[in-house]
Amino acid sequence: MRNFQSRKLKKSYELGKFSPLFSSDFLSVQKAEKQAKEDKFSPIIFDFGPLQIKVARHFGFCKGVENAIEVAYETLTANPGKKVYMISELIHNPFVNADLRQKGLTFLKTSKGKQLVSWDEVQAEDIVITPAFGATLKDQELLRQKGAVFQEVNATCRFVENVWMRADELGKKGYTIIVHGKAKHEETQATFSHSNANAPTLILLNMEEAKEVGEMILNDDYSKFAAKYGQVASEGFNPEVDFQKVAVVNQTTMLASETLEVSTYFREVMLQKYGEENIAEHAANTRDTLCYATKNNQTATQRLLQEPADFSIIVGGRNSSNTTHLVELSELHLPTYFIRSEADLFDDGSLLHYDFRAGEEETIKDFLSKHAPVSILITSGASCPDAIVEKVIQKLASLVEGTKAVEEVILSSVSQ
Repeated sequence: MRNFQSRKLKKSYELGKFSPLFSSDFLSVQKAEKQAKEDKFSPIIFDFGPLQIKVARHFGFCKGVENAIEVAYETLTANPGKKVYMISELIHNPFVNADLRQKGLTFLKTSKGKQLVSWDEVQAEDIVITPAFGATLKDQELLRQKGAVFQEVNATCRFVENVWMRADELGKKGYTIIVHGKAKHEETQATFSHSNANAPTLILLNMEEAKEVGEMILNDDYSKFAAKYGQVASEGFNPEVDFQKVAVVNQTTMLASETLEVSTYFREVMLQKYGEENIAEHAANTRDTLCYATKNNQTATQRLLQEPADFSIIVGGRNSSNTTHLVELSELHLPTYFIRSEADLFDDGSLLHYDFRAGEEETIKDFLSKHAPVSILITSGASCPDAIVEKVIQKLASLVEGTKAVEEVILSSVSQ
């Protein structure tokens, strides 16, 4: 079996060999330049004169996404004339997925699980790529039965697989697995499927749900459990028995700080119920399952938000979980606009903002002129190519009068 996970991963700007969509030399150099310096989370600053743009030091593609993209494009290149499928979207970015479709990749399902291509169409000689989010055991078994090639083209993120392995290990030790995640997200569904093979498993969205379940545990009152959580619990879940030993893992794109909060809370619940001397038997330490890349992007965003600015722009796919969490972080500090690309910035000075909670678009007029001179914070989700962020910066510079040339600003920022 070819192990893509063990291969040396390329930096995101090197992915430009597959598509110009990924190429942004100056942003990639900026990311690398800071690694040897003291404050690795300090923002990148582009000073255009009347426009100042501050970009989070860590943003965009993580190693898992880079690996998944490399696997997908190399598989297409190496198999001309063959049908190449992917179980669902590679990542949550419409531009990357559209580029892959144009190059011949076919998605079997949407990110929401809607079947696009019948399983009956998949033949033994076809190639099926597992996306970065992973795949459920049910889907994997379907492909094995068909004899389709899929194990050798596994693009599942290694941090997602790390969560599965830790859940498997703890499940075999008798722990119930609590997954902090969104029940309908592909990664959470895959994690739930793998965890459920060895352990009772429950999905909780946030601290509000964690506290509700925690109160049930402390009061030994599970009368409302089935009605509220039956649909996100494994079959046969028995709260009176299954909440004696718990371990919290997460959908890797959730807020790492919230996962830690949920995990800490359940440890406190177990302390109250079973005492300090027995805590190790009732609450597992799962901090080692947190994705460092997601945490770095979120930490860099928090550092970015310490900078003075008029507003922030978050760039990414509308169905990207980690991108919406960056929006949530930013909204706590200043006005925040959520866009997909530079195409959502218009020449008339307006902007197309996406309200992800309402699922609605909103046109923001004169978002620049009322702030001139203007200072903007920018970051992007883990599935957003650097090239798109670069185009957003260039578009913003074109909308403000009297700005310095982009080339001059780039050279100046690299020499900082």
